[in-house]
Amino acid sequence: MTIDPREFRNTVGCFATGITVITTLDTDGAPIGLTANSFTSVSLDPPMVLFCLDRKVASFEAFAVGKPFAVNILAVDQMDVSNRFAKSGADKWDGFEYDTNQDGVPMLPGSLANLECRGDSIMDGGDHVIVIGEVERFASAGEDTKPLLYYRGGYNEVAS
Repeated sequence: MTIDPREFRNTVGCFATGITVITTLDTDGAPIGLTANSFTSVSLDPPMVLFCLDRKVASFEAFAVGKPFAVNILAVDQMDVSNRFAKSGADKWDGFEYDTNQDGVPMLPGSLANLECRGDSIMDGGDHVIVIGEVERFASAGEDTKPLLYYRGGYNEVAS
């Protein structure tokens, strides 16, 4: 049976997901950031998470075992942040205010949650790789802050 990639994408798009911006530094110390909705927790002990990374992204080499990265889970009012980091190019950082953690990794203010991680392993996943990181520090916003969601190819939010 042949599976149509577009139909497959539409079908898995029926699963509502949160939206993250994954951040790190390139080999020259410049900030890297990309929007990803393929993120999940893996383990509580030790605390681990994963995200899937397209092999074709320009920043692919910046994510290596042992390197620090951050997962910034976006809040409902951060649709512009999601769009900014969904595009290619270094100019996505132009005029964008951010904090850094103790490793210099960009941390996005106003996020629903931030997880500071260290790359643990990378596994093959077809046209993507699965990046697993161990969580070293984390913080989250108050319970009144709602997540930005992605559903059937578009943004959505939790109903009140």
